[in-house]
Amino acid sequence: MATDATVKLRVISLGAGVQSTTMALMAAHGEITPMPDCAIFADTGWEPIAVYKHLDKLKAALPFPVHVVSGGNLLDDTLARTNTTGQRFASVPWFMLSPRGKEGMGRRQCTKEYKLRPIQIKIVDLLGGRPSGGCEMWIGISLDEAIRRRESRVKYIRNRWPLLEKAVTRRHCIAWLAEHGWTAPKSACGGCPFHSDAMWRDQRDNDPAEWRQSIEVDRAIRNQPGIRGQQFMHPSRVPLDEVDLSTPEEHGQLNLFNNECEGMCGV
Repeated sequence: MATDATVKLRVISLGAGVQSTTMALMAAHGEITPMPDCAIFADTGWEPIAVYKHLDKLKAALPFPVHVVSGGNLLDDTLARTNTTGQRFASVPWFMLSPRGKEGMGRRQCTKEYKLRPIQIKIVDLLGGRPSGGCEMWIGISLDEAIRRRESRVKYIRNRWPLLEKAVTRRHCIAWLAEHGWTAPKSACGGCPFHSDAMWRDQRDNDPAEWRQSIEVDRAIRNQPGIRGQQFMHPSRVPLDEVDLSTPEEHGQLNLFNNECEGMCGV
């Protein structure tokens, strides 16, 4: 890609999942150019342990700095029944069940509050406190997920999708990582309502502490002041510790890639 003289800062939005890891390492190998100035990881405080370990490994391997930013601890805020602005409503789009049995979903603010806003604040800081334009942000969306592509909503950031430019799919990413001696975890908050049943099973079977935490959160969100009806982490609207996760069927569950967080989460 030709160098754009108007770009003052090139930033990788690093979720530390498969796609953004591949994109960052491809840049480090000179397969995506020009070399980015840095990567930014927005820590929600509710990332899987595997993601944090993987992030530490990436920091040591990449030739450019990785900045870790935070808008607060999503897990603590969820348990405290608040959000980053101190308002008492859920930031996570939990599955709702009204007193009359009507199903729905809560409002989705978690991406904006805990991912987008902290990254934007850091970019303004890196631009010298003057958001006058000139930031090119690389988003790790692969060809098979092109529907997730979104333009930036702020004037001083222009999004770029290097994996789309190279027609790289998620499967290609996994193969590229393996060829270069890498793997990458699935990047999603520990209690993300868009987990598949396979992800919940993996958490239950392989991370008992995180599973207990998820059950605790699921119970805590059930009946919150100011919200009519009940909230659940699982789309079946059944308490998480009672959900049948013994089979591969998804119980009609939404897929993270079909209902994602504006192209920022899970990449």
